[in-house]
Amino acid sequence: MHIPDGYLSPSTCAALYAGSAPFWYTALRRVERLVHTRTVPLLSLFAAFSFIVMMFNLPLPGGTTGHAVGVAVAAIVLGPWASILAISIALAIQAIFFGDGGITSLGANCFNMAIVGSLAAWAVYRAVSGRAPVDSRRRVVAAALAGYASINLSALFAALEFGIQPLLFHDPSGAPLYCPYPLHIAIPAMMIGHLTVAGMAELVISAGVVAYLQRAEPSLLAATAPGAAQQRPAAPALSTLRPLWIALGVLLVLTPLGILAAGSAWGEWSPSDFSNPAARRQIAAATGNAATPTAVPTGLARMSNFWTAPMPRYAPPFLKSAAFGYALSAMSGTGLIILITLAASRLLTRRPS
Repeated sequence: MHIPDGYLSPSTCAALYAGSAPFWYTALRRVERLVHTRTVPLLSLFAAFSFIVMMFNLPLPGGTTGHAVGVAVAAIVLGPWASILAISIALAIQAIFFGDGGITSLGANCFNMAIVGSLAAWAVYRAVSGRAPVDSRRRVVAAALAGYASINLSALFAALEFGIQPLLFHDPSGAPLYCPYPLHIAIPAMMIGHLTVAGMAELVISAGVVAYLQRAEPSLLAATAPGAAQQRPAAPALSTLRPLWIALGVLLVLTPLGILAAGSAWGEWSPSDFSNPAARRQIAAATGNAATPTAVPTGLARMSNFWTAPMPRYAPPFLKSAAFGYALSAMSGTGLIILITLAASRLLTRRPS
């Protein structure tokens, strides 16, 4: 679901940056009011959680891969606006340092996963949970449905953005300039894997985390559950977040499992894949045996080199071990997320009221 550089036209990228900007601005203003509270460490925790969860690739039908996002958990605990910032930070780190998603398409990826995902998860969770007590099983069900709905809606938006490219942007001969697959190919290719495997992964993660928090730290759920029938417990001290950080550390250690799934995510093929016979067969299988372009779309080839990440595909060039490189990338990304959120917190704290 991370759209690379070159798959969307410059005008599409600009439109989605512009569409994301008001949400980023509102989110920053909302979070700025809470800068002296536990929102900042929680924001870094769930941004890091999303970053790590997205590194666990899952095999999808058609030979491609996908992943959960962790957006529903962030929206449930942080609220939709802080969740937008948390997921956007994770996506920016992935694009800039690891080449997972493009720089030109970062606005699109943030719009799809951070903004649409957060708002959809929040709306579904609030609608299903209603005024149920924080420790109610109904809230676990609400979290599961919120996770499933959010990742599938994000995938649908990405599929629509892919699919309109050949319709709107092509050369005089009709050859697509960017993503070469129209809507009737892009939507099924994206949605089948997300409605089945990736959506179920997000469902299980969202329900599991909320069920754990109900027992271990219900105040993290009560803080964003206005109207809950039971009285909200007092906010815990920062030290009570230690088990969550420990759980994040365990996930860091396990990240090499994320490279076991073979294949690329749909729509994330590099230009060289279109001329590689084995890769072309994989692309054809993933697109319902639709005709694969004989040449790389010219716009895709031109924009694909817009940015070269220091550790592309989570594989530091100075390491021979893929597993160790993947784990090191996970640790580096998590550290960068923590540093960025702490630095932003200090800047906001020093600003005059």
